[in-house]
Amino acid sequence: MSIQGSCDSPYPLVGGCLTVEFPDLSGFRRSYEAAGLAEADMAATPAEQFVLWFAEAVSAGLPEPNAMVLATAAADGTPSARTVLLKGHDAEGFRFFTNHTSRKGRDLAENPRASLVFPWHPLQRQVIVAGEVTLLPEAETAAYFRSRPYGSRLGAWASHQSSVLGSRAELDARYAELEARWPSEVPVPDFWGGYLLRPLTVEFWQGRVSRLHDRLRYRRTGRDWTLERISP
Repeated sequence: MSIQGSCDSPYPLVGGCLTVEFPDLSGFRRSYEAAGLAEADMAATPAEQFVLWFAEAVSAGLPEPNAMVLATAAADGTPSARTVLLKGHDAEGFRFFTNHTSRKGRDLAENPRASLVFPWHPLQRQVIVAGEVTLLPEAETAAYFRSRPYGSRLGAWASHQSSVLGSRAELDARYAELEARWPSEVPVPDFWGGYLLRPLTVEFWQGRVSRLHDRLRYRRTGRDWTLERISP
């Protein structure tokens, strides 16, 4: 398959007058040779197991090991996904922060369920979480917001997240105006806050030879967890 770019493109190597040949993906594969997962070696709860795997991801030097794909769906079922950063984890669940008026914020208001994927490819691992989402208390949101760098706090105000912009200059002008208004202290926006995803399932995925991957899933049953192996 070839893609012909416009000769007027300012990026000729990306999509200008050159014809870009898209590669045949049938041969794109990597053999996974890592050791497997055994039920007997798993922690009693998914929270404990996640802590162990997260520590290994950090020790391995993975860039942004707390980066996770957050998938949501609107009330009509239309899905969307994006990468966000995990900002807290404990036995209750997984915490992240965003603009409530963004697409994901609107989705979660209409349909408070979501899924997370931690794609730790260098370790041939994934963690896949699904559960119910609730808003964090305002005090917790305020504490985290005040811990953010100054520029990020201004950015939360400047960006009307997921809305259409007329130009980059419009966003930069808005940021400059806010920088002049708040040269040091930045108030917590009322349209911005934290979320807690309480997991109902947490899957630990380990790549194996011949695509016979190990998939061990914790499933909530009342207050307890059931560990089960699912087919790759």
